[in-house]
Amino acid sequence: MSKLEILYVFLSLSFIPLLCTSFSSDTPSERRVLVLLDDFALKSSHSLFFNSLHSRGFDLDFKLADDPKIAIQRYGQYLYDALILICPTVERFGGSIDAAAILDFVDSGHDLIVAADSNASDLIRTIATESGVDFDEDPEALVVDHSGYAVSGTEGDHTLIASDDFVKSDAILGNKRIEAILFQGIGHSLNPSNSLVLKVLSASPSAYSANPKSKLTSPPSLTGSTISLVSVIQARNNARILISGSVSLFSNRFFRSSVQKAGNPTKHDKSGNEQFLTELSKWVFHERGHLKAVNVQHHKIGEADEPAMYRINDDLEYSVEIYEWSGITWEPYVADDVQVQFYMMSPYVLKTLSTDGKGRYFTSFKVPDVYGVFQFKIEYQKLGHTTLSLSKQIPVRPFRHNEYERFIPAAYPYYGAAFSMVRISLPISLDRDNI
Repeated sequence: MSKLEILYVFLSLSFIPLLCTSFSSDTPSERRVLVLLDDFALKSSHSLFFNSLHSRGFDLDFKLADDPKIAIQRYGQYLYDALILICPTVERFGGSIDAAAILDFVDSGHDLIVAADSNASDLIRTIATESGVDFDEDPEALVVDHSGYAVSGTEGDHTLIASDDFVKSDAILGNKRIEAILFQGIGHSLNPSNSLVLKVLSASPSAYSANPKSKLTSPPSLTGSTISLVSVIQARNNARILISGSVSLFSNRFFRSSVQKAGNPTKHDKSGNEQFLTELSKWVFHERGHLKAVNVQHHKIGEADEPAMYRINDDLEYSVEIYEWSGITWEPYVADDVQVQFYMMSPYVLKTLSTDGKGRYFTSFKVPDVYGVFQFKIEYQKLGHTTLSLSKQIPVRPFRHNEYERFIPAAYPYYGAAFSMVRISLPISLDRDNI
């Protein structure tokens, strides 16, 4: 074998791993995550959070936020499936990344976690604002709570808060009890015009946002339960975003600390931070609440094949299978609020689907007495779940001329009138013939 042939074989074999990688199956658990940090020291001080992600199969790539070699896409293809920003002070990202690139990353269906604090730069604030979250404009403001603070040896200005006002959603936070969360950082409000953003952890009614080192000369701009400590956004393309006003929320120190809320004699040996962020990160990275619909079918009752069109007043059956990703496998999704519309300009039929408890949803109904181009539509939106938007077009025709009943009961009076006219006109025509 010549040297040229040996080189050709070597190159061919070297490309096999690339081809295998390119055509590997893509599931919600097999994902690469880029983690941008202010300082590599955060990698060790927040290691419990990162280890939780790594243990669930995520491949974490740590880089400094200002690294000039950073790139999130190459040749038009994204290199990562999710992005974590724990770099509140960065004024400008390295490489080709900027705020617009990160928002395009989300618009392409990828997930994002942003952790900020009182040192949050304009860049981080811009990303949050574009996501529907507005941090307090005062750069020195912190969330203060003189009633719901965490009891500690150095209570000080009561900026260390013990909060347990969680969103009530098992899909987002699981169904296990979570102890109070230790939080120290800045608060934010939600843009009222953005219906996609949701508070996951709220401040207590006694909290407010202000500079704890100076006296209040005017009412705080953020007060009470309107202050969000941690928020999430699910975009219309089902991309998910988590925004926190505290970097310490993710730290090993807060994960391992005991917690006691002021006014509550019970002291817990461990805060709920680790459980809270573990469950919340499962939702953000689509390990929970991620739905898919398959095997959409419709046909006439008594038949098995899908017709090219229906006729008015036909009886039909409709079915679909819906599954939820558990983090390991697709499992049947069970609910009693999935509905299908038979739609043309507006819903002519709206039916709640029955389920067999194994993922299959089904119903039957009569085609309305209206012909045109209809759609089977499912628009399923439920808190904490990805949106299912299904549509399938089908024409509906009227009766053909030979498909109508020969004698319609409602027309009997007209039949009688016609025959009566025949009997009256017959003698008149005979008289004219005689003339």
